[in-house]
Amino acid sequence: MNTYDVAVIGSGPGGYVAAIRCAQLGMKTAIIEKYSTLGGTCLNVGCIPSKALLDSSHHYEHAVKHFADHGIEIPSDVKINLEKMIARKQTVVDQTCDGVNFLMKKNKIDVFEGVGAFKDATHIDITKTDGTVETIEAKNTIIATGSKPSTLPFIKIDKKRVITSTEALKLKEVPKHLVVIGGGVIGLELGQVYRRLGADVSVVEYMGRIIPGMDKALSRELQKVLKKQGVKFYTAHKVTNVKATAKEVVITADDKKGNPVEFKGDYCLVSVGRRPYTDGLNAEAAGVKLNDRGQVEVNDHLQTSAPNIYAIGDVIKGAMLAHKAEEEGVFVAETLAGQKPHIDYNLIPGVVYTWPEVAAVGKTEEELKEAGIKYKSGQFSFRALGRSRASGDLDGFVKILADETTDEVLGVHMVGARCADLISEAVTAMEFRASAEDISRMSHAHPTFAEAVKEAALAATDNRALHS
Repeated sequence: MNTYDVAVIGSGPGGYVAAIRCAQLGMKTAIIEKYSTLGGTCLNVGCIPSKALLDSSHHYEHAVKHFADHGIEIPSDVKINLEKMIARKQTVVDQTCDGVNFLMKKNKIDVFEGVGAFKDATHIDITKTDGTVETIEAKNTIIATGSKPSTLPFIKIDKKRVITSTEALKLKEVPKHLVVIGGGVIGLELGQVYRRLGADVSVVEYMGRIIPGMDKALSRELQKVLKKQGVKFYTAHKVTNVKATAKEVVITADDKKGNPVEFKGDYCLVSVGRRPYTDGLNAEAAGVKLNDRGQVEVNDHLQTSAPNIYAIGDVIKGAMLAHKAEEEGVFVAETLAGQKPHIDYNLIPGVVYTWPEVAAVGKTEEELKEAGIKYKSGQFSFRALGRSRASGDLDGFVKILADETTDEVLGVHMVGARCADLISEAVTAMEFRASAEDISRMSHAHPTFAEAVKEAALAATDNRALHS
């Protein structure tokens, strides 16, 4: 029987990063993955492939709608080769997954393909595709089994007309009308992909606004911009039934007044969130407790009810984000090595990779008001930037929230070009407890999108933005 210091169950961003860090710290490490490729949801059917399609569709939209503005004349009959677009996406996925394989070999991590199930707290049975079972022994185990798409009790996902994000990444045709149930990150990103390629897109959202977990100002701005792009929104609508035929899906919902509304499309994307995935784990055999939401219960050290077993990522409480899982994977590895790592969950940024992009870190205005914290706000529009005018990316703004008394930055919220990258400046500043004045006094290269951060800080400091 193979014996290890650490076994990691699941090879997504949290799992494979945890395995690498454990190996770096001198632990004999194994990683167990049920699928034939490493990388988990993120690399195979999540973050990476969706961004590949977002980029490809963005190029197409620019060619059709914006190249002429730049003096680039192309034939009017620009065509989409969806098969090639999907193939390119898969190439990106394959290259990324191959990179994880390389990292496993480089760090001398043993990879086991099969379903990992606890036999007890220190032994894991690995059931392979041919049905054979191999058992390994692990002094410590990290559960990193991730999540799967959620659905509603009355919806049958047939993977043909009623689909999840997994199927949406490999459609063989551009939908005529894509109805998206859920106005969160996944639904909006994939909705925009197919809207750019020519589909009519309708987003049906139960809450009163899209991206409901983010600052209201971001919700309003993103919805306004996506409506200009042709996406239709039906917020405060409760879906009550989804019925699919061979060529059509009929979705019934109650509007905010309780009146029934019907939507017909050739595809329905169900994107109502994700659920923690512990199927087949046999957690109870190891003494690992789950809560009523199916999440693995952990303490502040990410330790489960079994002292030698830890859990990270989507399978525990908190935001379901790849970078959160990575931080937690490193945290557990360093804890096992006797170090004193920390994670500030308030400073885990959230991003929506639509265009314009949306990004945020820290507290929203709604959260500060609810907590009774007095704050000041500074906002600056991308429209006022020279870099934005040069590129034609005029939509959006940066908003900085700072403590009214101390001027410490409490939250940064932005929607606009390159915000997915710009938010890291805010995370860095807040990690060192910067004030709005600190940011306002830092030199920002001109012309850049990042100048909007400086200008918003100036607006928050003393209402003295220079260019508005």
